Amino acid sequence: MTTYSEVWDLESIFPGGSNSPKFQEHLSKLKELTNTFTDEVKQFKTPKAAEESDIVLNLIERASETMKYLSEAGEFVSCLEAQNMHDTKANVLRSEVTTIRAIFSTAFNSFQQKLAKTDEKVWKSLLEIPQLKELEFVLNEWRKEANEKLSEKEEALISALSVDGYHGWGQMYDTIVGTMTVKVNVDGEEKELSIGQANNLSSHANPEVRRESFEKLEEAWQEKEDLFAKTLNHLGGFRLNVYEKRGWNHVLKEPLDYNRMKQETLDAMWSAISKHKQPFVDYLNRKAQLLGKEKLDWYDLDAPISTASESISFQEGAEFILKHFAKFGPEMANFAKKAFENAWIEAEDRPGKRPGGFCTSFPMEEESRIFMTYSGSANSVATLAHELGHAFHSFTLKPMHPLNRNYAMNVAETASTFAEMVVADASVKEATNEEQKIALLEDKLQRSVALFMNIHARFLFETKFYEERKKGVVPASRLNELMENAQREAYANALNEVHPRFWASKLHFYITGVPFYNFPYTFGYLFSLSIYAKALEEGTAYEEKYMSLLRDTAIMPVEELVMKHLGEDITKEAFWEKGIALCVQDAEEFLALTK
Repeated sequence: MTTYSEVWDLESIFPGGSNSPKFQEHLSKLKELTNTFTDEVKQFKTPKAAEESDIVLNLIERASETMKYLSEAGEFVSCLEAQNMHDTKANVLRSEVTTIRAIFSTAFNSFQQKLAKTDEKVWKSLLEIPQLKELEFVLNEWRKEANEKLSEKEEALISALSVDGYHGWGQMYDTIVGTMTVKVNVDGEEKELSIGQANNLSSHANPEVRRESFEKLEEAWQEKEDLFAKTLNHLGGFRLNVYEKRGWNHVLKEPLDYNRMKQETLDAMWSAISKHKQPFVDYLNRKAQLLGKEKLDWYDLDAPISTASESISFQEGAEFILKHFAKFGPEMANFAKKAFENAWIEAEDRPGKRPGGFCTSFPMEEESRIFMTYSGSANSVATLAHELGHAFHSFTLKPMHPLNRNYAMNVAETASTFAEMVVADASVKEATNEEQKIALLEDKLQRSVALFMNIHARFLFETKFYEERKKGVVPASRLNELMENAQREAYANALNEVHPRFWASKLHFYITGVPFYNFPYTFGYLFSLSIYAKALEEGTAYEEKYMSLLRDTAIMPVEELVMKHLGEDITKEAFWEKGIALCVQDAEEFLALTK
């Protein structure tokens, strides 16, 4: 068996980590590009005729190149911060990149504003020029965005103030979490663990270890809850103030626009889920019985119910993924093999790493890097497949113009969840006995519960938080109440003890890129189920159609995307019910096997 590295290779991108001279050269070039773009935008005048297309094209290409350099820098710093939360130099680099990003953002907003003022007739004739026609969707999106924002000067001021205000608070959260550790007794030995390592104990076989790690984490969040509450309130307050100034009266406007989807689509999805929660409540109740409890507590949600959940080494997990990706199609399998062979994956379980997982793209190398902490569980293998799905999505977009590669989060979660589904389904089918099959089915059901209940709770919490934040600061005690209420509703009262400080523990609430970093996961999950059903029907022949769908994800609204590739109307509950029905089958099979 080939031995794949569990530590990623960042040296091939910028040797020397946070002290890399090559990265300093990159930052110097980025500043130069940003300054040149800023100067040219200052000289730029709103086009009066289609003959001025060369000037427009030149600025678009300059913007595209600067974005590429900016993305490369930002992603490298993200990787440095994630692999070692104590890398203080990486924090300094983050501030530097954030400052450059704000300067570029100011110039880019100005460019968008000037372009948006183009007369309708001139605009249409500009979009007839082939190089601009290729970017029609993105350019029309820019025009719409600019017309919905404030004046150039006002947007520039917001951008400048957000560096030490808005984004500063987001970075403050990362800094606080980076300093936190908890002491937990694991198998008779007291260990000092990072937040990420302690979170991994949620699937420990010993209920005492699970309970203790949950309680110690809850104490840690409680100790700093006022700091987290202040951070969350400032982030929410900043957003709400900006929305009010722009005349945006709906808090979901930004996330819906960002995800290129309609309110009706979101409403239909949550409505369909809310109507079909009973099978998942039945599953949770059955799990409680199997664990000898009347009702599950939060720290039991990921608990193994069987000793059949043996540990899977990273190498075994990699081979399993490659084997089953190959059954779907050669492109995905070859791509994943390259990721393993070239050490694109940071999976080692060690202290000092940030909790969670992500996949990020380096546009200049046209490579990805995957971050996670591999624990040897079936869930770890699924997470690894999930992140490889993200990387494959970026790979499929290589033939597209760089500006036609910016897909939103909801469709980003589609490719990742599809890859996860391929592996999770294969695990169940390859189970060698009933006990193993139950354990693997349960692993799939945990994901359904996470997407239909946990994510729903986050959505409900964030909706209520913004409603109350409009009236003033929401204290930590009230945030705990809001979270507990959201969890009780989303889990349909299937849990005993819940996790009231989940709002403090979840990074997603503190990401400054976009609010409501939650519902796109559920969208991606259910959308990918429909694609997976098609793939099962058509076999390896479907891979090219799948790649074609992924290439369209950045150049059309999701309603249009699904209609084009699946012939379905996603503003109707019926579409979402098809995906939910597949998950209900898992629940029914689990209940039958555990009678």
